[in-house]
Amino acid sequence: MINSIISEIDSFDKVLILGYGREGKSTYNFIRKSLKDKHLYIADGNEELINKNPELTSDKNITLILGKNYLDNLDDYDLIIKSPGVNFKFIDYSSFENKITSQIDLFLRHSICKTIGVTGTKGKSTTSSLIYHVISNMHENTLFAGNIGIPVFEKIEEINEDTIFVLELSCHQLKFVKASPNISILLNLYEEHLDLYKSYEDYIFAKLNIFKYQKENDYKIWGLDSKDSVKYFKDSKNTYTYSTEETNKGVTIKEDGLYLNDKLVYLKNRKRNILGEHNYYNIAPVLIVADILKLDLDKVCDLVDTFKPLEHRLELVGNYKGIDFYNDSISTIPMTAINCVNAIENAYTIIIGGLDRGIDYGDLIDYLYNSNKIKVIICLKDTGYTIADLLEKKECNKKIFKAIDMKDAVRLAYENTEEGKACMLSPAAASYNTYKNFEERGKDYKNEILKQAR
Repeated sequence: MINSIISEIDSFDKVLILGYGREGKSTYNFIRKSLKDKHLYIADGNEELINKNPELTSDKNITLILGKNYLDNLDDYDLIIKSPGVNFKFIDYSSFENKITSQIDLFLRHSICKTIGVTGTKGKSTTSSLIYHVISNMHENTLFAGNIGIPVFEKIEEINEDTIFVLELSCHQLKFVKASPNISILLNLYEEHLDLYKSYEDYIFAKLNIFKYQKENDYKIWGLDSKDSVKYFKDSKNTYTYSTEETNKGVTIKEDGLYLNDKLVYLKNRKRNILGEHNYYNIAPVLIVADILKLDLDKVCDLVDTFKPLEHRLELVGNYKGIDFYNDSISTIPMTAINCVNAIENAYTIIIGGLDRGIDYGDLIDYLYNSNKIKVIICLKDTGYTIADLLEKKECNKKIFKAIDMKDAVRLAYENTEEGKACMLSPAAASYNTYKNFEERGKDYKNEILKQAR
């Protein structure tokens, strides 16, 4: 597998590594292990890149294109190995689209093992991690990589024909692929990443690539309870679905539990670590995958119960001054904030707001206005301030605050949340107006909780 990928790369004269973050650096190291003398081109917007990457200083067989014009003249290259973080929203790539590849594309096209790919607007980290947790405890040779933070080339030397490889796949990773996983899962579709895509439809089609190149004996798993998933749904021989509506083949989520092909396999009253009704939508595809792989379903259900929630995803930070603090910084769309409130029984205070990407917040505003749980709404820039203004126009009877920053938001939470109740950071917006990513936002929130608890 490694040899076939290297052979393909080596067959091109001018090879460009586009973007030199975590994945770009991984691509460079992967190529250099086998092709020590091949001339490579590296393009990145960071002009100081070479100062922070000493391996580039000693490499005489590279040409660096750095700074604000790094995306110019891309048609000059024979192969472009694109990192997912490089934004092509304002780039006309029609003349060189056939030259664009990526780690995920190269891996999927040359894979010798069974692959399970998970995508969706929300829930893909939890679902893919849950799948890996279950399968790795039942099949020794199981690997996990992708959007979870591990480039696939970091794991490629561990692969053999018996490997089951679980992949969390973002829309950016799927945008230019020409191959799809053996078992492909689309969880849901909601408005997201409108700052990075030409249109919502362009974003959706990137996601749908997870199915586009599947072969006859591959499997599709669709979550059908988001309206846009239903709109783009296509049935075929090996298609499974999951929904609260009756399904012909797959999982039906009913009041008492999850039914796989009409058989009750997972009771809702089981004791599990991941909270909230929305997490049944993460458990359902796990049951379908287990059925496809012919795993022991009783053991699968036991393993689902032992799975612990990931950091920044409905994470219980702790009880401080009588208040339960939850960190749901992964929340970047309205639906996730609504799910967060629904999941936490003693929800009382919510901290919302972040980067404005043109998403419609009407449903969230109506939900907060009518919520019997939420009494305090603490709003961060920029979307939070907009939500605060709209709620005040509706003469909302909640306590509404505009916080200066996270420190101020946590202070307001301590001062206004009743003892025995919960405060949740569930921003319903991206973090990039203030933070590098949602992880940094979540860590800042947790740090402030601990500081102000003293």
